[in-house]
Amino acid sequence: MKELALAAFAAETGSHVVEQPRERRFERFRRSFDAARYLESLAERGLRFVGRSALAYPQLLRELHDPPPGLFLRGAGGAEVLRRPAVAIVGARACSSYGAQVARLLGRELASAGLVVLSGLARGVDGEAHRGALEAGGLTIAILGCGIDRDYPAAHAQLAQRICERGLVASEYAPGVEPAPWRFPARNRIVAGLAAATVIVEARERSGALITADFALETGREVFAVPGEITSSLSAGTNALLRLGATPLTSSGDVLEALGVIRTDAAASPPDLSEAAIAVLAVLATEPAGADELTRTTGMGAPGVARALAELELAGAVVEADGLYRG
Repeated sequence: MKELALAAFAAETGSHVVEQPRERRFERFRRSFDAARYLESLAERGLRFVGRSALAYPQLLRELHDPPPGLFLRGAGGAEVLRRPAVAIVGARACSSYGAQVARLLGRELASAGLVVLSGLARGVDGEAHRGALEAGGLTIAILGCGIDRDYPAAHAQLAQRICERGLVASEYAPGVEPAPWRFPARNRIVAGLAAATVIVEARERSGALITADFALETGREVFAVPGEITSSLSAGTNALLRLGATPLTSSGDVLEALGVIRTDAAASPPDLSEAAIAVLAVLATEPAGADELTRTTGMGAPGVARALAELELAGAVVEADGLYRG
């Protein structure tokens, strides 16, 4: 199994390998490499490998100019999840509360519509996108920039475990490979390569999320950018993408329309809500508002507004950040 030998050789030498090296060191490694034993050791740890020549290898990933030799997988999701229609949601690690809220909302709504949500398990936007998809009971895939046996960052180990309950954690890097700065741009090409569309939520001028956008553009995929405040450094990258022709994203519907996805009845239908919750939601449909403002606008007492907001949050109809509620 040539692809597995390439991945194992890359791990042993600490190098980035996508094609067979023309060097004696690789030939010596290949002759001594026991693919069957290696696969057995992966299985013992609950890991799998899908090589580039396998039918299960995603066709979209083959369109990259340097597709990985294969992907190591862990999680309950089958390899076929890699070939399902997917959207990448990426952005700043140190995102604003607004960016976190938007990422989570998009993850939830796109997963509810039946799309797989892709991201990189990083802090900030990535993590929120994964959480949103999980809240919707949908599928999400985390692509690592380190060995498949590691959770990076370690703070997201529990999130990775939740992802694995239904979805997948994937990496081109074999067990034992340490995270390194150069591995993350390489990881980003896989995020973009697996996705039919990429959404950039927040990004500074030199953010790694812009590398993901570049890879998506190179393969002719749709790139969306969430417009941001012109005075915020967190919006410099996304606003620059908009100047270059990225599609402005104002709701998850923009992505669904571009991909020709029709919401299922379950995704399109609002949950059963009380009259008070419907009244509050109608106000929030026009603009974000705090609890005090909702009390004044709806004419309900503060306890009634609080109950309505709790109901809406439980239903996933609104999110709160910095004291403001958004529908």
